Amino acid sequence: MKITAIETFLVAPRWLFLKVSTDEGISGWGEPVVEGRAGTVRAAVHELSELLVGQDPLRIEDHWQVLRRGGFYRGGPVLSSALAGFDHALWDIAGKVRDAPVHELLGGPVRDRVRVYSWVGGDRPAGIREAVTAQVEAGFTAVKMNVAGPLTAIASPAEADAAVARAWEAREVLGPHRDLAIDFHGRVSPAMARRLVRMLEDVQPMFVEEPVLPETQGDALRAVVEASTVPIALGERLYSRWEFKPVLDAGVAVVQPDPSHAGGISELRRIGALAEMYGASLAPHCPLGPISLAASLQVAFATPNFLIQEQSVGMHYHEGREPTYLADPSIFAFQDGYAARPLGPGLGIEVDEAAVRRADEIGHAWRSPVWRHDDGGLAEW
Repeated sequence: MKITAIETFLVAPRWLFLKVSTDEGISGWGEPVVEGRAGTVRAAVHELSELLVGQDPLRIEDHWQVLRRGGFYRGGPVLSSALAGFDHALWDIAGKVRDAPVHELLGGPVRDRVRVYSWVGGDRPAGIREAVTAQVEAGFTAVKMNVAGPLTAIASPAEADAAVARAWEAREVLGPHRDLAIDFHGRVSPAMARRLVRMLEDVQPMFVEEPVLPETQGDALRAVVEASTVPIALGERLYSRWEFKPVLDAGVAVVQPDPSHAGGISELRRIGALAEMYGASLAPHCPLGPISLAASLQVAFATPNFLIQEQSVGMHYHEGREPTYLADPSIFAFQDGYAARPLGPGLGIEVDEAAVRRADEIGHAWRSPVWRHDDGGLAEW
């Protein structure tokens, strides 16, 4: 079997898909994208394609090594995301060749179902209670939310109190038997993060995500971890196991590699194993499309220290423009806040290729918002 063609598809609302075709008629799908930089990743995919066309798609690890190490400059969000999409597609092909879901190729399932959580926004104070109520009524047992918009390096007491009040609004709806995860999105300074996580202790979050920017590592991150009993999560903007080690050394409780950013299924498995050595849990980041979610679930079913899976169905970033691009969207019909084990071969999904090709004719130009503080200075989004 040889790889004959590699195609990319720029599809709304903000995704990039990849198709790897072979001379035996078996194809695999991947989702290589950096939100807001899909065109840049697309160019990287096309450049790297010359390393794969004509090769055996089943040499997954060898291809992973070549795609990462075959250039003098390596890693980072763009190249690691391009690599991730190839990795998804090659595992998809391998599963289809063997008529088995990817998680069986990874050693078999270690659980019968995977717990998932849903997003409820929170950038602005309005509508939190209603949004959380809707997710509870949909059967979810955990939600994640932001608790603030732009925050200055040292926020005022009123801003800090307002952030905590938003979290309490959600907790009151959820009660004590459901979980609340809180995302800071790297919007606050280490000093302010230490203050806020202590203020949030009584809310009992499942974790606080990205309390500081990912480049804030070492002693500064450790100080945030040690400031309270709240578990700290980090990792959506880290791209390899080498970048996760100092974060784990600092004591984070939950690692959140993104299957579309951090080298794909192959690297997520390694990051999960590394986290297991530290007693940390794996909760893959996944605010993206169906291929990325399918890849996440395959890893989740085969990873002992998996905690919970993010998913973007109904996510506020996609509101009003959320196509599935699947022949059978019911594959992600969650039941009581859990995803069933995918039994189909490969990634366990069938991509609606005609819909993807139609969407690619339109494309998209999604960009991250640019936020500013009241004084006009740039704020973290």
